[in-house]
Amino acid sequence: MPRAKGGAKTRQRRKKVLKQAKGYFGGRRKLYRTAKETVLRAGAFAYRDRRQKKRLARSLWIVRINAACRELGLSYSTFMNGLKKAGVMLDRKVLAELAVNDPGAFAKLAERARS
Repeated sequence: MPRAKGGAKTRQRRKKVLKQAKGYFGGRRKLYRTAKETVLRAGAFAYRDRRQKKRLARSLWIVRINAACRELGLSYSTFMNGLKKAGVMLDRKVLAELAVNDPGAFAKLAERARS
């Protein structure tokens, strides 16, 4: 009895991996074994960096809010503490957007935070 080698399923699996490796350099694109390793590693990085992207975004918002606060003579921590005590429930994403696109509204928020 001949040995079973997987046939169509094996070919489909390999084609899938090589399709995912499209655009990689040299053998990482053409050779199944190296392509498989590279695709696996790329998937791990993609998973990790989807979470890191959120962290980076938050730190960018904080930097922007802090810069806008400093122009108005406040520190970031006193501004955020003042907003919390004033009962202003805006998240950092919205505050950063206001700081960049609507400085007037941000200045009013800073006054609320001060008082």
